[in-house]
Amino acid sequence: MSSLLLKNIDHIYTFNNQEDHLEHQDLLIVNGVITAIGHNLPSTADTKVIECEGLVALPGFVNTHHHLYQTLFRGLKEVQEKPLFPWLIGLYEFWQHLTPTAVYHGAMVGFSELLRTGCTLTADHHYVFPNGQPSTLIDEQIQAAKDIGMRFHATRGSMSLGRDHGGLPPMTVVQEESIILEDSLRLIQTYHDPSDYAMTRIALAPCSPFSVTADLMKNTALLAREHKVMMHTHLAETLDEEAFCLEKYGRRPFELMEDLGWVGKDVWYAHGIFLDDHEIHRLNGSGIAHCPSSNMKLGSGIAPVAKMMARGIRVGIGTDGAASNNNLNALEEANLAALIQKGTTGDPLILGPRDLLELACRNGALSQGRADCGSIALGNRADVVVYDLEAPHLQPVYDVLSNLLFSAGAGDIVLTMVDGRVLYRNGEFTTIDIGRVMAETRRIRDEKLARLAGAAANKRGT
Repeated sequence: MSSLLLKNIDHIYTFNNQEDHLEHQDLLIVNGVITAIGHNLPSTADTKVIECEGLVALPGFVNTHHHLYQTLFRGLKEVQEKPLFPWLIGLYEFWQHLTPTAVYHGAMVGFSELLRTGCTLTADHHYVFPNGQPSTLIDEQIQAAKDIGMRFHATRGSMSLGRDHGGLPPMTVVQEESIILEDSLRLIQTYHDPSDYAMTRIALAPCSPFSVTADLMKNTALLAREHKVMMHTHLAETLDEEAFCLEKYGRRPFELMEDLGWVGKDVWYAHGIFLDDHEIHRLNGSGIAHCPSSNMKLGSGIAPVAKMMARGIRVGIGTDGAASNNNLNALEEANLAALIQKGTTGDPLILGPRDLLELACRNGALSQGRADCGSIALGNRADVVVYDLEAPHLQPVYDVLSNLLFSAGAGDIVLTMVDGRVLYRNGEFTTIDIGRVMAETRRIRDEKLARLAGAAANKRGT
């Protein structure tokens, strides 16, 4: 039996059903479970005690939309300052060379950054399966999550509508639909754990209306619902997407989702920027992953999050991939979401600090069908992030949550805990050698740069 006591925490914001705010209390965690919350909790000789006087504890953040492999393409100069479609077309040329080793290390770098910024559960949307590579790239991500200790919602993405058939991606990164569905079933049967507090779950996630067929969307929904797993896709992200759907299907993107049976509590969409008022009303329990940095960096637009939340939509925070963000920091995304909603609505009272932090933890978990995560409560597994508010940029403190949302940064995090295990503390990772991870990442970068230089030389020689 392992036990850990977080002692004398100045503030605990639970984001549980009671919205408890507790002061000067302890958290006792036994075998990963929060077994007691209170003042001066007793401990045994074998209990590890971490003194938390002056610190603030929150539920670990939940990242609702991500592309881990894109950490390998952060800041790639060939695709900077481009809108989504040209950005994707440029990146496909690099993504078609993804290997299992690259995917594993891209995931490990991404998980490391997420833990360093307080995230304890992340979804990931992996949809690039280059020709000639095994279909087991998501297995590499799942292994990386296990190696570092991250709670992980892997979504089996897919692209089946290539350029030769009217889609956006090149044929080098699309798959046959029978292969996609077979591998989707394999991943569910091999890895999906439907139990509460599961460390690994699987969702099915065709990439977007412009990269898969309507038949694949329909068949994926049938498979997902047969096995009771969640469904995810990009939707209403750009006006280019809207024009594509109107031209090909005669339907707006959300109307197409309605036609294909992709609406309901078992669905969450990434973005939802161009959902109109009527469509927001018809979401019917579907969740939204709001990714403000990526949306603004690509010039895509701003999602009407305030309207969505006013109608009870389950909105969570997403970082999106590092190729379009470029940071992976859920608190930073919540901060930006607050600022742009206040700025675009002209209402400084809209979406206060508690609302936005709830998006970053509890709401994010609910949008993925996980009522078991995103809050601190007796009986829950301990997914916790602890902040120190003593730095000059956080003082003085009048409103703790306001200071966290608008002033705190990753450097203020003291520890990040997943399932009762401290995975990051005082700048150090406890389960991995971050130096080796970064060295391997740089090696992969150098390989890609060499391939790019070789391709350019060959092109000049023809």
